[in-house]
Order: sequence, then structure tokens, then C-alpha cells
Amino acid sequence: MSSEHDTARPAPDRPVPGGFGERLVRLIAVHHTGERKRPGYARLAREISEKTGRAISGTYLWELATGRKRNVTLDQISLLADYFGVPAGYFVDDEVAARVDAQLQLAAALRDTRVRNLALRADGLSPATLDALLTMVNEARKVQNLPVDDSTGPPTDEGGPEA
Repeated sequence: MSSEHDTARPAPDRPVPGGFGERLVRLIAVHHTGERKRPGYARLAREISEKTGRAISGTYLWELATGRKRNVTLDQISLLADYFGVPAGYFVDDEVAARVDAQLQLAAALRDTRVRNLALRADGLSPATLDALLTMVNEARKVQNLPVDDSTGPPTDEGGPEA
């Protein structure tokens, strides 16, 4: 007889939303952004072993990424954190994960030369001009049906008039 708890379990080939597997998949995707496709788990396991000097199998990585394996040891968390350059808390603490994900998103955006050039050329512009550029970027994102982050809009009641 299956319990209500058993029926709420996600499909075995999908990571738990916001859980360890999803975070691992996100790190793999960010770490291998420039490649046409994500490396296989066997290749990734070799890369991890070469970089850290500690062993992990491709099968175990696949099991972690898909949520089939849920009993992760502290040693394995430490190994993955070392390889990906994130704090170990990334895998178990939602606040740490949110902070690291924001940093990863910025790093991924800055890999694009055009984004980086736009940011560098904006340096030194007045706050009013920067606010106008943010407005233009947000409007362009709306036209392309991309999410708009209103939290980066102009500050309210800060700075006062330009001199």
C-alpha cells in the first residue's frame, strides 16, 4: 500500500525543485556555458577528480543530479563545492544558494562580450543617464518577452538633483 508521502515524490529522472539535484544541474550548466552541450557525467567525474584529487563516479553524479541518490555525504558535498568554487552551504541552505545563484547569473551574463562592453562603457555616466539606460534595457526586454527586473530601476528619494 502506498502512502500519501510516496505519491508526492517527483519523477525519478527529475531533480527535486530547489533541491540538491537541481542545484548540481545548475552548477554544471553554468560551469560549461561555452560548450555546445553539457559534458557527460563520466567526463565530468574525470574533470572533478583531476582538479580536486578526489574520486567521484559518473554514475554517482548522475544519480545526484536526477534525484535518484539523496543520501549525500559531507565529503561529497565538500568535493563538489571545491570543484565548482561555491560554498558547501550552496547545496543545503536556500539563502546561500540564492546568493550564489545571483552571483553565477551575473558571471554568466558578463561572459558575453557585448554585455561586458555595455557595462564598461556605462561606467562614469551620471546617475540620471544610467537610469535612462536601465529604462531602455527594460523596455527592450519587454519587447523581446524577457523578464524585467524592476528592482534595478531608478532609486527613490536618493541622491537628489544633479549638480
